[in-house]
Amino acid sequence: MFGMSHESYLLLDAVVTIIGLIVLITKFKVHPFIALIIAAGFLGLTSGMPVDKIIKAFQDGFGGVLGFVGIILALGTMLGKMMAESGGADQIAQTLIRAFGKEKVQWAMMFAAFLVGIPLFFEIGFVLLIPLVFIVARRTGVSLIKIGIPLLAGLSAVHGLVPPHPGPLLAIGVFGADIGKTILYGLIVALPTAIIAGPIFGTFIAKYIPGNPSQELVDQLAREPENKDLPSFSITLITVLLPVFLMLLKTFADIAFAEGNVVRNWMDMIGHPITALLLALLLSLYTFGHRQGIHSKQILKLLDASLAPTAAIILIIGAGGGFKQMLVTSGVGDVIGHMAVNAQINPILLAWLVAAVIRIATGSATVATITGAGIVVPVVGMIPGVNRELLVLATGAGSLILSHVNDAGFWLVKQYFNMTVAETFKTWTAMETILSIVALIFIMLLSLVV
Repeated sequence: MFGMSHESYLLLDAVVTIIGLIVLITKFKVHPFIALIIAAGFLGLTSGMPVDKIIKAFQDGFGGVLGFVGIILALGTMLGKMMAESGGADQIAQTLIRAFGKEKVQWAMMFAAFLVGIPLFFEIGFVLLIPLVFIVARRTGVSLIKIGIPLLAGLSAVHGLVPPHPGPLLAIGVFGADIGKTILYGLIVALPTAIIAGPIFGTFIAKYIPGNPSQELVDQLAREPENKDLPSFSITLITVLLPVFLMLLKTFADIAFAEGNVVRNWMDMIGHPITALLLALLLSLYTFGHRQGIHSKQILKLLDASLAPTAAIILIIGAGGGFKQMLVTSGVGDVIGHMAVNAQINPILLAWLVAAVIRIATGSATVATITGAGIVVPVVGMIPGVNRELLVLATGAGSLILSHVNDAGFWLVKQYFNMTVAETFKTWTAMETILSIVALIFIMLLSLVV
């Protein structure tokens, strides 16, 4: 068509479609859910797919993603809500602050965010912990930025790199990676990355931008939690980290026992993300609920309320799955895969680059993760020995880079920290970019030994 080979045309078609998707989201402010459906339909029609297969491909991709990730999102959100309402997050933060002392309070905030952020969305973790930033800043006299940047780094690192967050889980499903290995590698990469982008960078940048919180927010947020009877640190930690422990246990069982072994079969079921999160949620109903004096009717209301904010995220993820399937079914993915093989681009670097470009253009880490994974996945079958778990991490790392004015998180941080746009670029945007690049470096180093 147009004097081009079929492969060249498909590649051009994909580029035009992705640019169109970006324009719809950024220029015309079309909701990402609708934009992804339009983009998927356009790609199906223009790539020459039979009309009767276009809708089916989208439905298959949509349902295939949500059949797994939708359940994970619901369970993880409920667990996070129970932790928030019981004061479990406050307990983790306060315990770490006491352990580290006022002189190293920025380290305590990073570790608190890292732990609390494992079962929570970034936005929920941010809103949950931001009062502690104001309280600690007021008590210690330490710069708001010096305390806040480590907290943001801890939350963002686990959000992009550590399951059961939706981004990494989504990429695990697309790449066919192992959940336990991804958690293990994700923690290995995320912790030192968060340290560099958090306490180390935060201490440096606070010398130039100390932060000047609005008095209105200080009055509203810098108050003691109403519930003084918080769950213990050990109980909170056991509950929050139970799904991670069970998923890692599954991986160890897969290594230690032969396929078909009864113990391995049971551990595969117990360590499956859905089962692991369900068991943690059931435990939380006691540890964060009944044990804290929260009655059954109130728990039911809390769980109901927790699901409403995730509706848009679930729909975007589903539509992204449909778009990914259209890339695969139309043959675009194979063309990109062959190009990557011929160009001899490192697949891990390719995954990071694709996700980074889409993240910068759309402002959405979720869209960047699922679209990037869909574009890169054909490479997996063409280059032997590609580590699928590291591909997941590279895609997640790329999706964190250069948060700017098209990202809701940018404005969230700007308003809460009472900064100008320029100051937000120098703090938040720089921190996110450091996270992304440092994570990529650690992933590439890890690829040399695993």
